Amino acid sequence: MSEGREGREGVDTVGLDTPPPLAVDRLLDDRETRIIVCCGSGGVGKTTTAAALGVRAAARGRKAVVLTIDPARRLAQSMGIDSLDNTPRRVASAGADGGELHAMMLDMKRTFDEIVEAHADAERARAILANPFYQSLSAGFAGTQEYMAMEKLGQLRARDDWDLIIVDTPPSRSALDFLDAPKRLGSFLDGKFIRVLMAPAKVGGRAGMKFLNVGMSMMTGTLSKLMGASLLKDVQTFVAAMDTMFGGFRTRADATFRLLQAPGTAFLVVAAPEPDALREAAYFVERLAAERMPLAGLVLNRVHGSGADQLSAERALAAAENLEEGGIVDQESGKAGLRDTAAEPPGADDDTTAVDRITAGLLRLHAERMQVIAREQRTRDRFTSLHPEVAVAEVAALPGDVHDLAGLRAIGERLAAGVPAGA
Repeated sequence: MSEGREGREGVDTVGLDTPPPLAVDRLLDDRETRIIVCCGSGGVGKTTTAAALGVRAAARGRKAVVLTIDPARRLAQSMGIDSLDNTPRRVASAGADGGELHAMMLDMKRTFDEIVEAHADAERARAILANPFYQSLSAGFAGTQEYMAMEKLGQLRARDDWDLIIVDTPPSRSALDFLDAPKRLGSFLDGKFIRVLMAPAKVGGRAGMKFLNVGMSMMTGTLSKLMGASLLKDVQTFVAAMDTMFGGFRTRADATFRLLQAPGTAFLVVAAPEPDALREAAYFVERLAAERMPLAGLVLNRVHGSGADQLSAERALAAAENLEEGGIVDQESGKAGLRDTAAEPPGADDDTTAVDRITAGLLRLHAERMQVIAREQRTRDRFTSLHPEVAVAEVAALPGDVHDLAGLRAIGERLAAGVPAGA
C-alpha cells in the first residue's frame, strides 16, 4: 500500500490509503495484452475512453482496432471518418512507429447474417435470412446485441490483423450483460421451448404431427393461440433451418468466454465520480472477480480539480459574505475595519462596489467548485474502502466535448499522466 493521503484544506478525506495508480501506458505497451474491454454504466465516457486508448496505443506502435457499439456515432466524427460500420476502417493521421488504428461500429443484424452465411450452405442461409422470425430475432431479440458484440470480438481475434482489440461494451441497463448474453442465447437455443418447436419438423412436418402424443399436440395448439398460427409457423421453419447451427452458437460462446478470461485480456471499469456510477463500478469489479475476468483497473472520468485548492470553501464563502456586507478587512494596515471612503475620488465607490460584487461572485463559484471536489473525493474514497486493491486512473474534466483526434490524444495523455511507461 502507498502512504496515506494528506487531506487538503477544505477537501474532506477519510484517512484512506491512496489507491495504486493505473499504469495505462504500461498496459498499452504490453504486447501480451491483446484485448482491452471498457465496461461501465451508461453516460460515463466508455466510448471516449476506448477511442482515446486506441489513439494512444497506435501512437505507441500498436496495431489497434476499436470496436464500438455507440449509436451516437460520435466516435466516427472525432476520428475524422464519415461513418463507421461493420467493417474496420483505417483512421488517417493516427499511428506512429509502425502503429495503426482502425475503428468500427457493430452492426448487430449484419453480424448475425455473417454467422448464418458462414455456417450454413447457400440454400439454407437464404431460407434463414428470409425468415420473418429470424429478421425479428436478429434485429432486436433481448441479448442479441451483447451476443453479437462477443461474436464480432471472436471474429476480430481470429483474423489476427491487429495486436490490440479495444471493445466499447454495449449501452445496456447492466453494462456486464454481454458476459451473460452468450449463455443466455445459448440457453434459449438449447432450451425446452426450442425443442418443442423442433419436434414437428423432426417427425416430418404435418404428417409427423399424427405421431405426436396428445400432450405435444396440446402444447403446440396452446403456442399457436399465444403466438398466432403464422408466427408459430415462421418460428418452426426458422428452428428447423437453424437446427444444425445451434451447437456452433454455444461452442463459439464458450470459446469467447474463455478468451475473456485469458491472461491476454484486460478489463477497464469506467466510471464518473458520482455515487450511482461508482456503485455500479463496485458491482462490476465484484462480478468480474466472480467470473475470473482479469481486471486492470478503474478509469475515473470527469474528475474536477482546482489550481487554488489552498483556499477552502468555508474561507471563500466567508470572504464573499464580508465583501457583500462592506466589511472587508483593511489588509494594508493589518487592522480590521470599514474602508475609509472619505479620501476616495467621486465615483470610486460605485467602481469598488462593482469590483466587490464580481469578486464575491468568483469566491462563491470557487466555494462551489471546492464542495464538488470534496464530494467527489468522498465518493471515490467509499469505493476505495471497498476495493483498495483496484488501480485507479483519474481523468480531469474537460471544458467541452471531445470532437477530434486532438481531443482524444488529450484524453489519452490525461489517462497516462503521472505513470511513465516502464516505471
